Amino acid sequence: MTCIVGLVDGDRVWMGGDSAGVNGLDITVRADTKVFRNADLLIGFTSSFRMGQLLHYRLDPPHRDPEADVFRYMVVDFVDAVRGCLKDGGYAHRSNDVETGGTFMVGYEGRLFSIQSDYQVGEAVRGYHAIGCGSDYALGSLASTVGLPAEERVLKALECAELFSGGVRAPFTIQSMVRRPHLALTEAA
Repeated sequence: MTCIVGLVDGDRVWMGGDSAGVNGLDITVRADTKVFRNADLLIGFTSSFRMGQLLHYRLDPPHRDPEADVFRYMVVDFVDAVRGCLKDGGYAHRSNDVETGGTFMVGYEGRLFSIQSDYQVGEAVRGYHAIGCGSDYALGSLASTVGLPAEERVLKALECAELFSGGVRAPFTIQSMVRRPHLALTEAA
């Protein structure tokens, strides 16, 4: 199920998601969105609505020192908070001494990260990414729409995924978040 699309455009991260809830061959268009804000994070999820609800309403993102490396923060501090949140919420799974969660994207500090079910953190060099069953169609669309406005690219990617994937349905939620100015940068200006 699902298509979540993320795109970096300057200091702004755009993210869009569909509304499909899929169970086997059954599909429900859901009112609760797969793309949302939590503090300074823009999050879009696939895998499970329960996981998304925990990330939205229960996750307390840890503070990051503005001087700290963003990627390290995501890999260590953020993922540790997510693991605790999913465990406490009864969602994290453990099998053969391996813990797994789910798959989601995070826009943070003008960057786009993908968190996989084994909690690895990825950041695509190309500045856009997609996850879910419609991701291949969305990625093709994003590659072919370079030069168009960011919001239009995200919408076209979701529409393409809906056209070709049985697990993707409108309406689409599209949000963006601008990188926060840092205090040190503000004081220098």
